Amino acid sequence: MESILIKDTTREERERIISESIGNINGACDGCAPGLAEMYQEYIDGKKEIRDINAEFSVRYER
Repeated sequence: MESILIKDTTREERERIISESIGNINGACDGCAPGLAEMYQEYIDGKKEIRDINAEFSVRYER
């Protein structure tokens, strides 16, 4: 498996990773939770790793 870390990917690769993971990256897919694509925008922008975004989401969900 290739690395999905920000340092090892381009913006275009990160967009593809998210798109392939959640479906339509434009958030226009049927049944998508609103804001799911936006949740990963910081990863696409190279500001925050996926694992950090997921960890933050998990903490909020558990509360």
